[in-house]
Amino acid sequence: MPGSSRLPVSLPNFRKQYSFSRPSSRQQAVTQGLDIIRNLLLVLFILRYTRKTWIHLRGYGLIGAIERLYKDVYKRLYGLFLKLPFVQAKVRADVDKAIMELETKLVPSGPGVTKYTALPASGWTAEQVREELKKLGEMKHTRWEDGRVSGAVYHGGDELSDLQGEAFRKFGVSNPIHPDVFPAVRKMEAEVVAMTLALFNAPETGAGVTTSGGTESILMAVLAARQKAYHERGVREPEIILPETAHTAFRKAGEYFKIKIHLVPCPHPSYRVSTSHVSRLINSNTIMLVGSAPNFPHGIVDDIPALSRLAVSKNLPLHVDCCLGSFVIPFLARAGFDAPDFDFRVPGVTSISVDTHKYGFAPKGNSCVLYRSSAMRSFQYYICPDWSGGVYASPNMAGSRPGALIAGCWASLMNMGESGYIDTCHKVVGAAKRVEDAVRESPKLKHSLQIVGKPMVSVVAFRSPVGAKNGPDFVDIYSVADGMSAKGWHLNALQDPPAIHVAVTLPIVAAVEELVKDLEDVVESVKGQVEDGKKGDAAALYGVAGALPDKSIVNELAAGFLNSLYKV
Repeated sequence: MPGSSRLPVSLPNFRKQYSFSRPSSRQQAVTQGLDIIRNLLLVLFILRYTRKTWIHLRGYGLIGAIERLYKDVYKRLYGLFLKLPFVQAKVRADVDKAIMELETKLVPSGPGVTKYTALPASGWTAEQVREELKKLGEMKHTRWEDGRVSGAVYHGGDELSDLQGEAFRKFGVSNPIHPDVFPAVRKMEAEVVAMTLALFNAPETGAGVTTSGGTESILMAVLAARQKAYHERGVREPEIILPETAHTAFRKAGEYFKIKIHLVPCPHPSYRVSTSHVSRLINSNTIMLVGSAPNFPHGIVDDIPALSRLAVSKNLPLHVDCCLGSFVIPFLARAGFDAPDFDFRVPGVTSISVDTHKYGFAPKGNSCVLYRSSAMRSFQYYICPDWSGGVYASPNMAGSRPGALIAGCWASLMNMGESGYIDTCHKVVGAAKRVEDAVRESPKLKHSLQIVGKPMVSVVAFRSPVGAKNGPDFVDIYSVADGMSAKGWHLNALQDPPAIHVAVTLPIVAAVEELVKDLEDVVESVKGQVEDGKKGDAAALYGVAGALPDKSIVNELAAGFLNSLYKV
């Protein structure tokens, strides 16, 4: 019909070509299954982050969680501010200047300094080498020999050094990786571990390993705890609860081994770890609790029995870091001093790190990590059964190790004996008490300085009194550090809170009265000092570091320092 419209196809044909029939039951089942899986994943996602949020809130509390969020946001915003072009240019110039000044101090230059950057065409004679070694030994340095360096050099005397030199010469080529070739080194290493286990009252099941130093001992203990948690509990997001004063090697282990670190406050006046905070932070991902005996910054021994009760109740490993206390803290009672409970006699303690190269007076590069059982120790082993070079197994980080250092360690322990270490404890702890008493009682010091906590071993830390404001007796603690540096002392500046510590060694024992006198003189000279814009090294570095919420500038300065160590 003209002007009428017609469908291009009939309705039945349209239905045949473009079927809108309902999905089959199989398709419906697949669709429903996908919906269920999607919803389940959503629920799991929500539950996962709800659980994480709950654990975080339980651990830090609502106010603590808000404070942490505020600090994190503030830090991020400050970091963005530092990246602004005009700010970054100024910061870059200041950092470069500081690094250049650092290199000038550390890298020798000028007349009389010869730099060797390539092998000599012809080998030097033995006499030429000795002559150059003599010059190197006479380079200007802080006089640790006169007792003017805090820590750093734990010297057992010239006779012991000579004995260690003999051990070096006799076992200079030895390597514990070949125990069949060097059976004497294997024997000495086993005996060093056994003697140290006995000193720390390990049970018959006790076991241990020697390492290259305290950091490696701590790394191994953390690794063992991580592996134990993974194999026995399936923990894949491991966490450690750590006093904020614990050695930074634990944080290093966290970064190396992908372990989350929870830092717990150590509040005034005790400066010991807050066990109530530790308890709240424990969750199913926790793999280790940590205490120090004593800690490095303040020489404070944490409440190990309280940590032990937590560890036992939650079935968690408890590591006690005795690297600094080493061969002093086990002898406190026998030397007549107050002694804390800290070793394997405390039931929850499962591992201990001990530096034999500190107050054990072994050559540098010696330490032990001790375990309550050999089963715990086995978690730090590395074993490769299918290498083309043969079955490979090592007890710690290193493959080849210097047997000469083990021989030197064994010789030191045997030469000192219990009587030698008790005598050392008398001298070292006695000198530390002398410094502590001077700060507490000297008319020139007691109103301007305050001892941090209750030190029990070899380290004494002091700060400006808590809550003190500028006044006639007030001192800026970093100005005190710079004043002591100007008098030739090398003491340790601390942060959070700003403080100074003295780690007493045998060389310091002989110079302790001079140390006290110089400290009195410096404090008198900086009392009530008005800021004049000029700062020494400690005031400049730690004053700035403490004030910056974003530590990227401090990181750059520290990296610049590390780079300068390899400048010729």
